[in-house]
Amino acid sequence: MSLSKAAFVLVHGGFHNHSVWDRITPILEAQGFAVLTLDLPGAGVHAVAPTSLGSRPFDPDAFAAERSPMAGVTQEERTKAVVALVKEAASLGDGKIILVGHSAGGLTISAVTEQVPELLLAVVYLSGFMLPNGMPLLAMLQHETMSSALGRGLFVGDPVATGATRINIESTDDAYRSRLKAMFYGDASDAEFVHAASQLHCDEPVAGAVTPSAITPGRFGTVPRHYIRCTQDYAIPLVCQDHMITTVDGSIGGNTTLHTLESSHSPFLSQPAALSKILIDICVQSLAEQSAEAL
Repeated sequence: MSLSKAAFVLVHGGFHNHSVWDRITPILEAQGFAVLTLDLPGAGVHAVAPTSLGSRPFDPDAFAAERSPMAGVTQEERTKAVVALVKEAASLGDGKIILVGHSAGGLTISAVTEQVPELLLAVVYLSGFMLPNGMPLLAMLQHETMSSALGRGLFVGDPVATGATRINIESTDDAYRSRLKAMFYGDASDAEFVHAASQLHCDEPVAGAVTPSAITPGRFGTVPRHYIRCTQDYAIPLVCQDHMITTVDGSIGGNTTLHTLESSHSPFLSQPAALSKILIDICVQSLAEQSAEAL
């Protein structure tokens, strides 16, 4: 069983795009792994900003009230896009696929795992939302374990009215940008933050936040799952990460294998070598377990 035939499918989180993996992809590829990434529907090249964001002079009230062009993007569209990518990856990795999701990308990888468990060697949550069956993201965002998260001070407008969770990616307010850095990139340099922030889109479709997680022991529960805990995370605090792990393990059965990084929400930016090592170790472990089961 050749290590070089394993493939990674990497799914970005909210407000981000495939570029978050730019420091990870070459490290994995140098070790012989195929790596596939994408911009989810409504993200990256698919994102359309409200016209008020670019209006000058800028009108903050108009920006807070304008309906999002991305309001109609559904979780089902995102799930389908990643299922298609997983199927493409299957031809590159002999069916040995490691599916990785960061942050809100956890919603999508859970749904994909439930749909195509037979195609996955393992599923990996990188400080991701791993929600128990029946729970929407909105409920977890309101859970007490999220009380120290910094996002609430960044969101603009009423998500119900705009159809999106919105941040002001073009804000020049020092306090706002400082909070944005602390939430996503606390251990990154200022230069790294400036570049990363330039890649953000402002609207995350609210449909994904209100769609209940639908995972079952008989499908999702059959895929070995891993969680990479980020201890200095102010987007999804560590206490919330641990709460989700405990809740899903208790409801689905089995144990999530834990890994820990002393990092912010974005170790792909601040600690790419350490994160890549964890991902490679997960793949090696998963291949060994698959091989042992085949004997």
